[in-house]
Amino acid sequence: MNQPKTLYDKHIDSHTVCTLDDQGHVLLYIDRQVANEYTSPQAFSGLREAKRTVWRPSATLCVVDHVNPTAPKRIAAMPDAGGALQVSYFEENCRDFGIELFDVLDKRQGIEHVVAPEQGFILPGMMVAAGDSHTTTYGALGAFGFGIGTSEIEHLLATQTLVYKRLKTMRVTVQGEMGPDVTSKDIIMALIQRIGASGATGYAIEFAGSTIESLSVEARMTICNMAVEAGARGAFMAPDEKVYAYLKDKPRVPKGALWDQALEKWKALYSDPGAQFDKEVELDASELIPMVTWGTSPDQAAPIGACVPDPADEPDAIRRMDLQRALRYMGLEPGTPLTEIAISHAFIGSCTNARIEDLRDAARVVQGRKVAENVRAMIVPGSTQVRDQAEAEGLAQIFQEAGFEWRQSGCSMCLAMNDDVLSPGDRCASSTNRNFEGRQGAGARTHLMSPAMVAAAAVSGRLTDVRTLSLEA
Repeated sequence: MNQPKTLYDKHIDSHTVCTLDDQGHVLLYIDRQVANEYTSPQAFSGLREAKRTVWRPSATLCVVDHVNPTAPKRIAAMPDAGGALQVSYFEENCRDFGIELFDVLDKRQGIEHVVAPEQGFILPGMMVAAGDSHTTTYGALGAFGFGIGTSEIEHLLATQTLVYKRLKTMRVTVQGEMGPDVTSKDIIMALIQRIGASGATGYAIEFAGSTIESLSVEARMTICNMAVEAGARGAFMAPDEKVYAYLKDKPRVPKGALWDQALEKWKALYSDPGAQFDKEVELDASELIPMVTWGTSPDQAAPIGACVPDPADEPDAIRRMDLQRALRYMGLEPGTPLTEIAISHAFIGSCTNARIEDLRDAARVVQGRKVAENVRAMIVPGSTQVRDQAEAEGLAQIFQEAGFEWRQSGCSMCLAMNDDVLSPGDRCASSTNRNFEGRQGAGARTHLMSPAMVAAAAVSGRLTDVRTLSLEA
């Protein structure tokens, strides 16, 4: 009788070219890769210097997203000289190596982890790698995605394979009905807060349970995207009818008989009954309320009704020092209610939360309200396609009437590699994935939360429980 397998093991086994040693290292075949202008230049330079070609150009999709401006009027020119050089070299590499490119003027342009799913470039059962840690996003489609370094990008482009070490497995089971205004962002933030920023290091996480099944595909992407903030090298969910419906009309999915054949294969992508995981974690979604971060790591988070913690209450000396440093950087005092923290900026964007459902959720909160005085609020859609759809649905008008800047797609203020940068001391309510020191600009302070919570903060001028605004409406 065959041993029951986890979905992770099925992914790895089906893509293993050969076993390299008894320490878990294998040579892994990679189905698809996505590349951007920021992490790929050295890889292409390495190929050129070694006079190597790209093994399978059609397996790669290149997208300009990290350094491009997001000003409301899009132009091809890059005002920053460094960014211009990166983009021009990226274009040269795509042309010379025969790889498809979505440049800034392409109607399909956007953040790579938004664009690839909406194009149907990522399918269940695929193994996907990219030079970006949030490649874990693709696990929401039943694929297995993980981030790689520049030298690995070069090897992948040249051979379509990677040396890979098998991970341990963790199953996170989420049960229960979510309360009003609780989102998938709150689920993953609650998990990270519970297990810590390194709690999943060395693991691949499979998310399961009735709550996960109830979520839309876009909401699931948020969870898989941020699983890396707990240290996970991969995160995924078994594909289901929602995934198939999401993919069916996408431009690049199989059609006709090929679709039917693929569907039969995809329906076998689940963990077998009785499959053993190295670690099990359970969350009760009915107990969750909207979350925000107060510190400089995604696990330094709390429900919006809580107060800034007191490091003196932390018995572990190293953790106590971490808390003290975080509070110094964030300019916060222990015991301060989170709802009393005033903001200067509000940002909705990033590969975590800039899809059409995120914008709908934020617009619901914003409608009929105005951005608070002294707050600069920005919406940066995850792709040009999302932007166009939001305009067609009237969401852009709602945002603009409220006082939000309505901008073009790109990574933007998530990592401040273009001109969307905060100044020292600025405090931002952000729908992004990381609140590290300097992440949105040197000396800038970031509070992570869901798009609806960012919208609530923008119109209130401070961190706010979105549920109180929903009751007012």
